Amino acid sequence: MTLTRLNITNGDSAAGTLSEAGVEGKIIPWRDVLHEGPVDSSLSLDELSKQRARFIAERRWDDFAHVSGDFAERDRMIQHLDYFDEIVLWFEDDLYDQLQLIQLIDFFARGAAHKKTLSLIQVDGYIPPLSAADLKRLDERRSRVTPEQSDLAQRAWKVFGSDDPSAIATLLEESTSALPYLAPALRRHLEEFPAIDTGLSRSEREALTAIDQGHTTPVAAFLEVAKKQESIFLGDAVFYWYLERLSGNKKTALVTWTDGSPVVAPTAKTSRKFVKGELKLTTLGYKVLGGDTDWQSVNTQTRWLGGVEITPNSRGWRWDPEERAVVRHGDQAPPERDSKPRKAKSAARKTKSKPAKTKTKPRKVSRPAAKKRKK
Repeated sequence: MTLTRLNITNGDSAAGTLSEAGVEGKIIPWRDVLHEGPVDSSLSLDELSKQRARFIAERRWDDFAHVSGDFAERDRMIQHLDYFDEIVLWFEDDLYDQLQLIQLIDFFARGAAHKKTLSLIQVDGYIPPLSAADLKRLDERRSRVTPEQSDLAQRAWKVFGSDDPSAIATLLEESTSALPYLAPALRRHLEEFPAIDTGLSRSEREALTAIDQGHTTPVAAFLEVAKKQESIFLGDAVFYWYLERLSGNKKTALVTWTDGSPVVAPTAKTSRKFVKGELKLTTLGYKVLGGDTDWQSVNTQTRWLGGVEITPNSRGWRWDPEERAVVRHGDQAPPERDSKPRKAKSAARKTKSKPAKTKTKPRKVSRPAAKKRKK
């Protein structure tokens, strides 16, 4: 008897690749940028999808009616599996994919896949560049999700969507070998918390550093930041939103256009002008990048990372780059500062890190909710 399969992958580009390669069964993309915005893992799938759709619409990444309808359709598919004998999860190694993977394994572990075969294929790299022969070999070697993988994914999803990121750190102290790409992905997530010395997330610091080093168009800055990633997860539209956040308002802007006007993430109508624009750091931007001013002390915008709301001027969770751990701001001594004020630009350049080993092609995205158009 021929089994009827449901294949779930990370977005439209990967789904198209699987379809073109002749992968058996129904193929659906799981479109959500879970590494940005609120994620309450205690919510039901339907409730969480509504929360996520609101966030995506508020970011102007998609129309609410469209994205909520898209989410509702995919949710109905995995909630009603009568026509499927096997569910195959196709995911990559980066943060974007690993969060989707643990969300789905958690969902199916709660009984949705009862008496169904749940299989997993993980790719160290990208799915779209793979040939039909490569995909066939992966498909033939797919394995059932083990109890150890299911248990780890459930615990990881729970702590990712909780309001205590130290629970993620605790999980990472245990063995995570059942899902080998999960630990690096979650560590990268923790690096997005404001650093104790600057108040900047890793992505924000790398964006400002790229601009300071001469990568002054949004596209050039995006590509430079992509080079720094151990595993590229960030799409250009989300990166442009980071630039908008860093532009803030006139008094608190860390980056602006060269004429001093604020950076506003582009729409379809403004994208051509946006990508050709020239960026510059402000005086405050150099002070923050150099560690002389804490970004969270002047920032006015809230940011959600999983289940944690990062509010400005708060003593909330911070990332300690030296200890490589999340800490409560105020629970540790402040970093020592030189007695003499540093020159902003030279101090800023000290933040440059060694280039990370990356995948070969940075991904692009036209619609963040459909991330796998990044490639």
